[in-house]
Amino acid sequence: MTADATGGAPDTFAALRIPNFRRYILALFTLTLGVQIQGTVVGWQIYDLTRDPLALGLVGLAEALPAISMSLFAGHVADTHDRRRVAVMALSVLVGCSLALWWLGHPAPIGDTPLTAPERVRAIYAVIVVSGIARAFLQPARQALSAELVPRPLYSNAITWRSGSWQLAAVLGPALGGLLYAMGGITLSYAVDALLMAFAVVVLLLVRHTSPVRDASGEPMRVAILGGLRFVFADSLLLSALTLDLFSVLFGGAVALLPLFAGEILQAGPTGLGLLRAAPAAGAVVSSVLLTRFPPFAHSGRNLLLAVTGFGLCTIGFGLSRSLPLSMAFLALGGASDMISVVIRSLMLQMRTPEALLGRVSSVNQIFIGSSNEIGAFESGLTARWWGAVTAVVVGGVATLAVVGTIAWRVPSLRRLKQLKT
Repeated sequence: MTADATGGAPDTFAALRIPNFRRYILALFTLTLGVQIQGTVVGWQIYDLTRDPLALGLVGLAEALPAISMSLFAGHVADTHDRRRVAVMALSVLVGCSLALWWLGHPAPIGDTPLTAPERVRAIYAVIVVSGIARAFLQPARQALSAELVPRPLYSNAITWRSGSWQLAAVLGPALGGLLYAMGGITLSYAVDALLMAFAVVVLLLVRHTSPVRDASGEPMRVAILGGLRFVFADSLLLSALTLDLFSVLFGGAVALLPLFAGEILQAGPTGLGLLRAAPAAGAVVSSVLLTRFPPFAHSGRNLLLAVTGFGLCTIGFGLSRSLPLSMAFLALGGASDMISVVIRSLMLQMRTPEALLGRVSSVNQIFIGSSNEIGAFESGLTARWWGAVTAVVVGGVATLAVVGTIAWRVPSLRRLKQLKT
C-alpha cells in the first residue's frame, strides 16, 4: 500500500503476496468477526438482563483486569516461545469461551433448573474473565508474529493491511451480530461466533512459521518480564503516543454505552445496535483505503494529534445526536480518525522496537489499549449512572480534547515528529 513514508509507489499488495501473511490476515479477519459478534450480543444480553448502564461497564472491566494483570508475563512468553503456537493455544481457549456463552444462552443450561437473571449475568462475567486472560496471551504473540512474517521494508504495508482487515471485520461483525440476534437469538449468534473462531484456529495452524529461539536465561525472569516497560518508558515519543491513546479512549469510550443509546435514546433496538457498533469500523475501512493514497507518515506527530482531536469532536457530536443516521455518521468519522492514529502508532511501535522485545513491548501496548478500551467502558458506565448517558459521553469528548492539548504542549517532540521510515 502507499502507506510507505519513503515517497515511492510500492506494490499495494506486496505483503499479501507472502503466503504466510495471507493466512495470518485471514485468521485475524475471522477471529475479529467472531469477537465483534460476541461483543454485540453480550452487550445486548447483559443490558436486557439488568437494564443497568453500570453492568455494561462491568463487562469491559471483567475482561480488562485479568488481561492487564497477565499482560507483562504474556509478553515475556511471546518473546521466549514460538509465537504462532502461543497464539493458537490462546485462540483455542477463546473458542471454548464462545462455546460456554452458547451453552449459557440456553434457557436451562445446568440440569433442568433455569438460571435466574443474576446467576446468568455472573456466569457470563466469569466466561469474560477467562477470555480476558486468553486475550492477554493472544495479543502480544499475534502482533509480534505479524512482524516476523514480512520483511522490514514491508512493515507499513503489512500494518495497513492488518489494520484494514481488522476494521473490515469490525464493520461486518456487529451488523452480523445484530442480524443473527434478530433471526435466531442468543444461541445462533454464539454458535456462529464459535465456528468463526474455530476456523481462525485452523487457518493459523496453516501458517508455516516457527519463531527463532530467544534465550532469556541470562537475566532473572522478573527483569526480563519488565523489559518491555523499561523500553517504553525510556522512549519519550513512544510513551507519549501510547499515553495519548490511553487517555483519549479512556475518556471518549462511548462504545460501551451503545446498547443504552440504541435501546432508549435512539429507539433503534438490536438491529440499530449492530449498525451503531459497525459505524466506527466502517469509517475506519474508508480511512484505510484513503491512507493508501494519502499516507499519514510525512508529518506523523501532527497527524496523530489531529486524528485524536477529530475523535474527541466526533464523540461530542455523537453524545448530542438524537438521530440514528447522524449518530452513525459521527461514529464513522470517529472511527476514520482513530484508524489514522492506529496506523501511525502501530508503525511507530514496530519500527522503534527491537524484534527480540516486540512481544513484551506489544504487551505494554496491550495494557494501554486494555486500560483505555475496557476500563474506559467501565468509566463510561459509571459516569452514565451518575450523570446520564448523554452528559457522560459529551464530557468524555471534552476530556479527550483536553488530553490532546496537554500532550501537544508537554511533549513538543511528538508535535514536531516528521517522517516514519521503514
